[in-house]
Amino acid sequence: MSTVAERNTGAGTAEEFGQKARTAFREIRKTSTALRNQILLDAAAELEERRVQQELLEANEKDLKQADAMGISEALKERLTLTTSRIQSMADSLREIAAFPDPVGEVTLGRTLKNGVRMVQKRVPLGVVFTVYESRPNVTIDVGALCIKSGNAAILRGGKEAIHSNIALHTILASAVERNGLSRDCVQFVRETDRQFMFELLKQEQTIDLVVPRGGEGLIRAVSENTSIAVVKHDKGVCNLFVDESADLEKASAIAINAKLQRPSVCNAIENLLIHSSFPHIAVLLERLKDAGAILLGCEETRRIYPDAAAMEDPRQEYATEYLDQRLAVKLVSSLDEAIEFIDQYGSGHSEAIVSDSQRSILKFRDEVDTAAILVNCSTRFHDGGQMGMGAEVGISTGRMHVRGPMGVRDLTTTTYVLEGEGQIRS
Repeated sequence: MSTVAERNTGAGTAEEFGQKARTAFREIRKTSTALRNQILLDAAAELEERRVQQELLEANEKDLKQADAMGISEALKERLTLTTSRIQSMADSLREIAAFPDPVGEVTLGRTLKNGVRMVQKRVPLGVVFTVYESRPNVTIDVGALCIKSGNAAILRGGKEAIHSNIALHTILASAVERNGLSRDCVQFVRETDRQFMFELLKQEQTIDLVVPRGGEGLIRAVSENTSIAVVKHDKGVCNLFVDESADLEKASAIAINAKLQRPSVCNAIENLLIHSSFPHIAVLLERLKDAGAILLGCEETRRIYPDAAAMEDPRQEYATEYLDQRLAVKLVSSLDEAIEFIDQYGSGHSEAIVSDSQRSILKFRDEVDTAAILVNCSTRFHDGGQMGMGAEVGISTGRMHVRGPMGVRDLTTTTYVLEGEGQIRS
């Protein structure tokens, strides 16, 4: 068997990428569920081979050394890092996606019209999906797998900081596609890291149907401002946790620590902690967070109760910041209404959580907070396609159109109406 490095192929202009993807889409959309599932199972099996894992770790080590030379942030470097357990998680995700029901062909509506024509609405693949992402090489597997499962063609463009890891992972997926009789163009990877090439791809509205940017504000803005193709934004995660006055201390402590520190560099980690000023254990909760590794930044009232919290230079700016590290901004609020107003002003519409033993507070929070996911008495870290039983996600949409929250297999389909008659004509 050839090595990962030896199997790397693929190049071309932006127009060629789009045209190849369009042709591949017409091919993969006709395939059976069984064939698409087998591609994913073959890729999973290869990911579990010790030799392949070693090659992936070596490729990732090149990226990590390059990342040090580039001076990228620790948060991005943490997202970039591959481990044996993370590679196994990718394999597990592939198997989970393969086991899902196939959304393609699902009938969502059916009835006979007054004229006798039988009409059904059914799910069909979306088309060509172009995903732009930064640092996280697992996205190469996640998005490629979800597109294959749903009968779509994928164009993947990762950042230069993860180029070696992404090429190696893409090769595994593309080779599985090829071994099962389909064109490798069903899943293309863009090796050209120059941003201008990305902009050229964003002009291919004749062949690309959807763009999904996953990264920082700069990337989201650059993509949105330079394309007429439909965009599903995986925007920043300024997530908030509100601890109500009725909250149980042990529950609040465990949730806050997990939501902030279990993996601080990801988009569903909290950046702001709101605490009701009547909560009787404010200092204890903050001390536990500090002991667990949080770097606390506090409003004036917070610092009066807990002086170890650092002062914020510009609270308005910091409350709106996605830190992606151990920093956690803390604000005391006098009511649930104030907490909701804060979330409305500073939250990014990603994940908002409440810890409370008051059903009235929970219902008000659930009904009035506008966000992609509301988490009640559990960590924001559960707002994740894998954790929510989707196997993986193309991204977590913070917009309102087409999909909101994790974009899974079903969200990569659209609908077609089929009308069947016996010679009826319209009068």
